[in-house]
Amino acid sequence: MTIGQNSEYFRDVRIGVIGGTGLYSLDGLNVIETLAVETPWGQPSGPITIAETERGHKIAFLARHGPSHSVLPSEVNYRANIAALKALGVQAILAFSAVGSLREEISPGDFVLIDQIIDRTKGVRADSFFTGTGVTAHATFGEPVSAGLRALVARHAAAVPDIAVHTSGTGV
Repeated sequence: MTIGQNSEYFRDVRIGVIGGTGLYSLDGLNVIETLAVETPWGQPSGPITIAETERGHKIAFLARHGPSHSVLPSEVNYRANIAALKALGVQAILAFSAVGSLREEISPGDFVLIDQIIDRTKGVRADSFFTGTGVTAHATFGEPVSAGLRALVARHAAAVPDIAVHTSGTGV
């Protein structure tokens, strides 16, 4: 599927999930179809699975490192990943990463809802959808994570009682 095709069909896919290391699919959902999407930035990390919850909400799922974990972190085509999800109608993305922590109060297996990012890729790869387009655009990085989406996830943390949830943190 090339961006623009069948976009009317996917207008009700509002939530995107990007799985990190260890999260290659979402269990308990009804898979509707799997799509190979082409974007102006090339192909995303892998096919996008459109699935439906028990209540009928559609979710688009993409494995950041590909379905067989073969895409290195430095090779993730993040612009194609985001563009492909947007083309399917996604308005909010939950992205998961399996990383460690240097803080003693955050144990292995805990869930951290980050509110800040330290970007160590700056200058290493294209850092904008506008790079090389001749378009001047400014994007703020002061609040890189949606406070509303973080609050929504935090309100539902009790649904998974065996996992400690930290409502603030910095991703590096």
